[in-house]
Amino acid sequence: MPKETIFISSVQKEFAEIRQALAAYVREDDLLRLFFDAFLFEEVAATGDNPGKVYLKEVNNSAIYLGILGADYGFEDSEGISPTEREFDAAQEYHKPCWVFIQGKQALKRHPKQLTFIEKVGEKVSRKRFETLNDLKREIYRSAILYLKQTGKIDADDFDSGTLSKSSMDDISEEALGTFVREARAKRNFPLRETDPKEKILTHLRLVRQGQLTNSAILTFGKNPQFYFPAATVKCAHFHGFKVSKPIPDYKEFGGTVFQMADDAIDFVLSKISLSTGDRSKANLVDTTYEIPRAVIAEGIINAIAHRDYYSKGSIQVSVFQDRIEISNPGSLPRELDISQLKEPHSSYPFNPTLANCMFLTGAIERFGTGIPEMYALSAERGLRAPDFEDNKSFLVTVWRPSASTAHDTGQVTGQVTGQVTGQVQFFNNLTEPERVILILQGEMMREELMNRLDLKHRDNFMEKYLNPAIAQKWVERTIPDKPTSSKQKYRLSNEGIAYQKKLQNDPK
Repeated sequence: MPKETIFISSVQKEFAEIRQALAAYVREDDLLRLFFDAFLFEEVAATGDNPGKVYLKEVNNSAIYLGILGADYGFEDSEGISPTEREFDAAQEYHKPCWVFIQGKQALKRHPKQLTFIEKVGEKVSRKRFETLNDLKREIYRSAILYLKQTGKIDADDFDSGTLSKSSMDDISEEALGTFVREARAKRNFPLRETDPKEKILTHLRLVRQGQLTNSAILTFGKNPQFYFPAATVKCAHFHGFKVSKPIPDYKEFGGTVFQMADDAIDFVLSKISLSTGDRSKANLVDTTYEIPRAVIAEGIINAIAHRDYYSKGSIQVSVFQDRIEISNPGSLPRELDISQLKEPHSSYPFNPTLANCMFLTGAIERFGTGIPEMYALSAERGLRAPDFEDNKSFLVTVWRPSASTAHDTGQVTGQVTGQVTGQVQFFNNLTEPERVILILQGEMMREELMNRLDLKHRDNFMEKYLNPAIAQKWVERTIPDKPTSSKQKYRLSNEGIAYQKKLQNDPK
């Protein structure tokens, strides 16, 4: 089978060592060398031909254009155009796949014409940033694998649709599948019912392939997904300061299905950020609000779970700092997207499409690229600093807390959450989980009402961390104490709880 040529294009002097290293990488990697060779202009023997004609001819003869853009624009011909730009234009004219990589650390030093060229490239193809040679090799390898799959050169299953030969329908949780069907019917008019056989539901969702369960079937509805995928977890840590330091005040690692991991991780973050209540002068039951909208936190975490690289041995990491929340996942943006495109509604290119489809059907994520723009919009409405996104060795989302903002646009709350009454909002810092129950409990309320008031989704976590400790402290009591699991069970404040609630309201932490 003849090899296809990757045309390496850049300012030669600026990237001399990188060009040689990439050519060697393509020619020596165990997989790439079977399918590709590299073209470098400096390796061409001297001829009497015009150099410009030679490299444009080689672009046409090559299968792929690989552009590396840094600070320099390079030599300019009589029309003021560099060879690198000429090569890119030729690749576009010849309809060649274009892999373009931009050296990030040169952002403040670029030649004006290089900035214009980069902007032009961004209007035509997706781009990736890199900092080191290893970053560049990794991105080129990903691009090459995708190209080989798209052109049918290799037949490798994506993780999403790969199958588990040792799994069976016994690995599927009927409870998880039933919950999914109920939510999907309510949110997206899902056509099947809970009473339908598991095989029928999973086949409809494309989670069965050639009679075997796919990887995503186990991640979505498995009784114990981590038995098959130990790294498919979300690690959450809380730090009091601005950087990672020991001792860590609170650390949890969450497993279970993708839905359980999402709920647990979101609930963890909500328990670590400030909670506010409105003015009780007009109503006993007042609104409660977190310092960061729940939807912003949920979007960042759910996107990480839905779009991560599950072949990686790394886990998703969620870190809560004094000024920010960082959500990191072992994955990257698809080649079709660039960081600059995330602020506006964009097409969706899920890394795990069938898994993402299941999360879409429950309303957890949106299919059409509106989730991240919503993060920007909700942050702006609250006067928060806009989220940051970084696609480097992993995909990192940074959500900023009010303490990172210089001012609050609405004028109701200052950038630094202080716990003082400001306008009609009172913030409560550093409340424990049971204290949050005390704060919002009014009259007699059912468990579902309490969870809704706190925007929590995972029942087990709520009972273990919030409600049961409040009962153990004798702040909360059951209305039917002899039947703790009664479907009619409600909860109310004890005399001690009423006194403690007043203390919290008058002296917020």
